[in-house]
Order: sequence, then C-alpha cells, then structure tokens
Amino acid sequence: MLNLERLRTLDALARHGSVSGAAAGLHVTTSAVSQQMTKLEREVGQQLLAKNGRGVRLTDAGRLLAEHAARILSQVELAQSDLERQRGQAVGELRISAFPTAMRGLLPAALSSLRVRHPGLRVGAQELEPQQGVNGVVRGDLDLAVVLDWYNKPLPVPDGLMKAPLIDDPADVAMPVAHPMADCAEVDLEDFADDEWITWADGEFCHEWLMFTLRAKGFEPRIGHRAEEHHTQLALVAAGLGVCVAPRLGRDPMPPGVRTVPVRHRVRRHVYVVWRADADRRPSIRAAVEALRVAGAGLG
Repeated sequence: MLNLERLRTLDALARHGSVSGAAAGLHVTTSAVSQQMTKLEREVGQQLLAKNGRGVRLTDAGRLLAEHAARILSQVELAQSDLERQRGQAVGELRISAFPTAMRGLLPAALSSLRVRHPGLRVGAQELEPQQGVNGVVRGDLDLAVVLDWYNKPLPVPDGLMKAPLIDDPADVAMPVAHPMADCAEVDLEDFADDEWITWADGEFCHEWLMFTLRAKGFEPRIGHRAEEHHTQLALVAAGLGVCVAPRLGRDPMPPGVRTVPVRHRVRRHVYVVWRADADRRPSIRAAVEALRVAGAGLG
C-alpha cells in the first residue's frame, strides 16, 4: 500500500527539483523529506533518487512514480472538493498569497469577511510577487494567489488554472511637488523622458513592464533608483530623486512632498485571483473568490 504523504513528498521533489525546495514547499525539514523518501523506496522496492552533484535527481522509476503521484494527488484534491461541496460549508485550511499592494489594500477586508462568514475556515495569507504566487498555486503550495498584469503586458497563466477578475487599478505618475508637471491635470509618460525613474528590481514583472512601456513611447528611460515597495519608491520621489509609476491600490497614506497626476492615456493594472481547476468545486475556494470580489467592489 502506497502512503499518501510519501507520495506527496515525491511529488514535491519532482516539482521543486531539490530536497531543500521540497522541504520548503511542504513546510518540513530536509531531514523529514529524506526520511519519507527512504521509506517510500523500501515500500516500492526500487531506488527512486540518485545523487547528482551536490543534490539528487529522480531515477527512471522515480519519474514514473512521480507522474502517478501527481495524478493521485489531483484525484485526492477532487475528492476533498466533492466532500467539502457535499457538506456545503467552507471549512478547513486555505492558503492564499497576494502581491504587496493587494496585501495592504485588498486582503484585509476579504480576510475579515471570511472570518466572520466562515468561522470554520482557517486562512493563512502571505505576501508574494505575482509570478511567485502563480508558481505556488501550480505546485500546490497555495490554494489561491492574487496577482496582476498590465493593460499592455499580460501575465502568463499556465493551463490547469482558473482566474477571476477583481479590480482594474489605475496608475498615476508620482513626482516631487516642485516638478514642472506637478500642477498639470493630466500628463503623458513621454513628458518624463528627461527625468530619472524609480523602478523595481531587474527581472521583476513590473520593471519589465515599465521598460517595455517607456521604450514604446520612444525613449530609453534613465533609471535612478530601484525599490521593491511602492511606499519606498514614493519616499525617494518625496526626496526629489526621480519619478515613478504609482498605482492607486494600497497607496495611501501618501508622503508629504509628492504629487500624483493621472496619465492621459490611462495606465491600468488588472488584478485577479487564480486557483487550480481541480479545486474549483471547493466551497472554501468559492467563498474566498467571492470575498475578494466584494472587497474589490468596495474600493470603487
């Protein structure tokens, strides 16, 4: 008889590609992962892992069993969904992530609503960037992820995931109050071709979007500073160190010394929630999606 938890460990190893990655995804120690795999190898009577440099790799038998494990775990997810649906109650544990400004501006209202309306549901939330959230849902480390893309640069959503729109989030240009454009009713992005820009880290989705968008306006942006958090970017703007794109979700309170001006040709982020299709029937998933939708509607 194959042990479900050991199959889950093998599945995590196949998805993460390392013992440490599997341990992090399962929230256990690396020693626990190794022990589970040793027991699984004894159960099946075959070697499932082989050394690969400093790490390990799946053997042919390991890859074969991992494929079966993924299907078995998917069926278990469907069974849990059907049982939960039969009870008609949103209960159990739900793991959700959100990018920083959604964590601040959207999640608190949704989580509070879920606690009141579904007291048997235990929700754990964590702050993750959009691609990390999508990856977490695909791997099964998360049940839902609140993610974003931009009006002119969609975020790829893998097969097997479902999504629901939550809000469209307008973004303005933030600049020091002494900036020549600070008193304008509207601006164009190309008005800031000679300014230094404050952006996100290299390789981040929002940074790639900003570079793509500004280059499409006909100029190569001058990058002055990089910061992950919007509030940090705004603090740099307040110090007179450049301009930045400032989405409205979770933006307040604004630091003194900053003026935000709408962009003439509207710049918007699309905010939505994603979850696995095989979990779609779970009442807890549907309750969370509805709570997020209501919280998003309340921002309008």
